[in-house]
Amino acid sequence: MNYFSSDFKLGILGGGQLGKMMLTETRKFDIQTYVVDPSAEAPCQFGATQFFQGSLNDYDTVMNLGNQVDVLTIEIENVNLEALETLENEGKKVYPSPKTLRLISNKGNQKDFYTQNNIPTAPYKRYKTLQSLRIDAENGLVELPFVWKTTEGGYDGNGVKVVRQITDLENLPETECIAETMIPFKNELAVIVARSASGEIKTYPVVEMEFHPEANQVEYVICPARIDETVANNAREIALKVSESFNHVGLLAVEMFQTADDEILVNEVAPRPHNSGHYSIEASYTSQFEQHIRAILDLPLGNTDSKVAGIMVNLVGEEGYSGQVVYENIEKIMAIDGVTPHIYGKRETRPFRKMGHVSIVNADMTEARKVAQEVKETIRVIAK
Repeated sequence: MNYFSSDFKLGILGGGQLGKMMLTETRKFDIQTYVVDPSAEAPCQFGATQFFQGSLNDYDTVMNLGNQVDVLTIEIENVNLEALETLENEGKKVYPSPKTLRLISNKGNQKDFYTQNNIPTAPYKRYKTLQSLRIDAENGLVELPFVWKTTEGGYDGNGVKVVRQITDLENLPETECIAETMIPFKNELAVIVARSASGEIKTYPVVEMEFHPEANQVEYVICPARIDETVANNAREIALKVSESFNHVGLLAVEMFQTADDEILVNEVAPRPHNSGHYSIEASYTSQFEQHIRAILDLPLGNTDSKVAGIMVNLVGEEGYSGQVVYENIEKIMAIDGVTPHIYGKRETRPFRKMGHVSIVNADMTEARKVAQEVKETIRVIAK
């Protein structure tokens, strides 16, 4: 099929920042894009060939988009899977497949899948309700501390809580959840795997993630991870096994723990471009967003190597500020060599909302990390 400068249409469910960065690549290749998002102010509203407002969980909305395009993909997992299944059964190319999305969408099912496929992961127990977990915790059947996770709907630190005492369970939602053993780890790592429709597969280098202690959001992504080569190779091999087990098409971000004794445990996955791959726009031969497009269109996958050390700093709304966004001191960071800000196009800021990111590239990793710290301490996302 001729994708370029033709009548071919690519559909994207979700019009947020991941979609916006995907559109940079489709515009580069002159591929028509149809995007739907619930918000009229979605970042994709300007870059898509056609932009529609509508609920991603509405069966008819997803069907309508699917029937207008040749290939359908996502930038967010929370979409109507029944519609995707109908479209796929009717012969529409849907990547990743609804089967993969259904497996991944529930964290309890994810954990069960790892166990069934001999993929290393932290020990856990599933609970139908918070009340049943509370009863087990009160009777000493769950060891404190542990990590509580809601099985559905969690994102960016929402739906995850460290439970150090039973009273920490108060005010949590009464939903299906898991209690996961708290792992003493050295590092949180991630590997992005690209897999094309015909099965070509490549991994990006292992990245290291540094998290905000309160918001449980990534503050820095560092590539390459500052770990031993043997550990890095093991992480990439496990990520490949995860990808092949899910049989996904497109990108799969595999988040992992490196334990105190250098064991690799899979935490969770995301079947799409991911925060841990944003560094690749400036630092890699092929950005994760271009790679996703290549994979779902079954084009040859690009080189995943890095040209230079890369660090990403997340730009999130400052605590205490809500309203019309202001990027304070952005001109100061733009004066620093190797620094590139990416602004997502969200007009309204609120505490910890993802508003953009900054890439730092440098031949020297130590210097790159210093610059990243300077960037983090200089720019502030506030409101008028």
